[in-house]
Amino acid sequence: MITTTHYLVLSAIIFSIGVIGVLTRRNVLIVLMSIELIMNAVNINMVAFSHQFKDMVGQAFAVFVITVAAAEAAIGLGIVIALFRNRETVHVDEIDLLKG
Repeated sequence: MITTTHYLVLSAIIFSIGVIGVLTRRNVLIVLMSIELIMNAVNINMVAFSHQFKDMVGQAFAVFVITVAAAEAAIGLGIVIALFRNRETVHVDEIDLLKG
């Protein structure tokens, strides 16, 4: 039988992979994918607790977060493409557009 603890452990593993990806990688695309992993780990938590407490609010909120994540990914990829066209790099360390 799969319990809520199993879902929480899975979510913690996915969240940890996402945080490690954000902190260690310098490629903007990999950082965006790591942020998506973090949001998916949060969604797993919301759905698991929603199922445990027999409440649909967590599942509805998870669907909302998935929708926002899709929009964020589209806008983020657009920004990355624009940065690549201007700077010809996708490394976080080499992007210094806001420096005065």
